[in-house]
Amino acid sequence: MKATNILQGVPGILTDDEVATSAAYLAELQLPSGQIPWFSGGHGDPWNHVECAMALTVSGHFEAALAAYEWLQRHQLGDGSWFNYYVGPRVTDARLDTNVCAYAAAGVYHYTVATDDADAAALLWPMVERAIDFVLRYQRIDGSIGWSLDAAGRVENYALLTGSSSIYHSLRCAVALAERLDYHRPAWELAAGRLGHALAHHPEAFAPKDEFAMDWYYPVLSGAVVGDEARARFEAGWNRYVMEDYGVRCVSTNDWVTAAETAETVLSLDAVGMGARALELLAQTNRHRRPDGSYFTGIAYPQRVTFPVLETTSYTTAAILLAVDALTDSTFAAGLFRHGVLAETMDWPEPGCRG
Repeated sequence: MKATNILQGVPGILTDDEVATSAAYLAELQLPSGQIPWFSGGHGDPWNHVECAMALTVSGHFEAALAAYEWLQRHQLGDGSWFNYYVGPRVTDARLDTNVCAYAAAGVYHYTVATDDADAAALLWPMVERAIDFVLRYQRIDGSIGWSLDAAGRVENYALLTGSSSIYHSLRCAVALAERLDYHRPAWELAAGRLGHALAHHPEAFAPKDEFAMDWYYPVLSGAVVGDEARARFEAGWNRYVMEDYGVRCVSTNDWVTAAETAETVLSLDAVGMGARALELLAQTNRHRRPDGSYFTGIAYPQRVTFPVLETTSYTTAAILLAVDALTDSTFAAGLFRHGVLAETMDWPEPGCRG
């Protein structure tokens, strides 16, 4: 299907009108400042704020998406970071999460690919540069990235597989954005090569959190694990993380299906060409859909009750819209997570590495 830059529906799953309704729901949640909270009156965080901006971009709400990035630009701290949670202008969690901060690069590059707006990219570039430089201060000797600084500024002494995977994708987007603007950041490329090697070959570098589905699919979604190894990873974890006919468990130990994790798994499956399974999973998110275009965050089985109770979240709708774009190739940014679209990184093991 040829990209039209107009987000289309998925035949038999979502109509064009339903997709437009979900996009309008997101746009209506956005505050006049440009911030996009999780739900009306709730908090927002920079990572999910960027994911929502990406969804607004693919659905043609370009001005709203740009306003979201301008909100980030205004609220960036002097060291290039952002706090974890905001309610309006008020900070409610002062932790600095490296993954959260890095995602601005993925969002700005996504916006640039979708709109070809080089002027906006140039204006947002200093924000991206500061954010990536902040994140790379916390790259560890094994190539992984320390996950956060607490509210007192103390560095947490471990790395997370999901967070570092997302940073790897953001780094690759940052390198691509730099090249598009005719800058060169070889240090970022080296950092990406070190991080990619750790993700693909050294699971021991990361805190053990494999009960979470994100630790299963994020190394594939980021492009750190590719090809036959990526497909084998899906096969090995499928029964553990996927509740057949319902979607993806957020945590493997509970039959609690979350629509955002399901949609991100759709993106990951699309990345490696497993389109049939991706379509099946996307269809299962319809159980979470509300008439206003929003989606319940999660449903617990066998009770079939929403958890958190009746909660709908902006990032859930955003993840589904991004999955729709990937499966329909509607926009010029549809392939951002697809393997082979972003430039490959060097495989850069640390000195003495045996992996």
